[in-house]
Amino acid sequence: MSQRSLQRRIAIWAAAVLGAWLALAYVAAPEFWTFRDRGFGDRHFEMVTHTPQGIPGDPINVGLIGTEKELVHAFAVAGWDTADAVTLRTAIDIGESVLFSRPYPDAPISRLLFEGRAQQLAFEKPVGDSADRRHHVRFWRTDTVGDDGRPLWLGAASFDRGVGLSHDTGAITHHIGPDLDAERDFMIGDLNAAGLLASTSGLAGIGPTRSGRNGGGDPYFTDGKAIVGVLKQLP
Repeated sequence: MSQRSLQRRIAIWAAAVLGAWLALAYVAAPEFWTFRDRGFGDRHFEMVTHTPQGIPGDPINVGLIGTEKELVHAFAVAGWDTADAVTLRTAIDIGESVLFSRPYPDAPISRLLFEGRAQQLAFEKPVGDSADRRHHVRFWRTDTVGDDGRPLWLGAASFDRGVGLSHDTGAITHHIGPDLDAERDFMIGDLNAAGLLASTSGLAGIGPTRSGRNGGGDPYFTDGKAIVGVLKQLP
C-alpha cells in the first residue's frame, strides 16, 4: 500500500470518528438529557394501542406537549380537521363519502385503546375527494407533564390507504399504509412548517419492527421511535 493511499484511509477514518462524536455530543446526548430532565425517561408507557377486542393495534409513534386547546388550535392551523365522533349518522356519511367520492374532511376514526382508554382527540387530513385515503392520528392524554407543567399527549399516526375488509375479522375497515415512520414525520413536519413547535425530541417506542401487524391485520414497519413535539404556548 502506498503512503498516499495510507494517508487517505487515515483521513477517512478520522473524519468518520469526528462525525460520530459530533452526532453523539451535539445531537443524541442533548436530546437524551432533555427528556431525562423532563422526567420522561423513568416513565414506562406501553407504546402500543389495542382494539376493543384486545388485539394489538397501531404503535405509539408521536407525542405532543400542550393543552387540549393548544392541540386543537395547532392542527387547525396546520390544515388538519378534528374527527367527528362515531355515530350511526357519521358511519352512514363516511360510507357515502367512500362510495360516491364525496368530501368528508371530519370523517370519524375508529376507536383504539391505549392503556385501557379510548383516544380523546383525533385529527385527519384527507387525500383526494373521499374519506378512504387520509392522514390521521389519535391522541391520548397522559398524567405526565413537561417541564412547563403542560400535559404530554401520546399518539398513533398512520395513513389510511383505502377501505376494505379486515384481514382478521372480515369487518369493513380502513387499511393503513405500512410505512409508519413516514406518517409520523409527515405529521410532525406539518406542525413544524406551520411554526407551531418550539422543539422536538425522540422517545423510545416499541423498538425496530419490520413485520408488525395492526388490529386489522395490516402489515407495518417502523424504526420503533416516537417523536415528541413541544407546542408553542397560546397567548
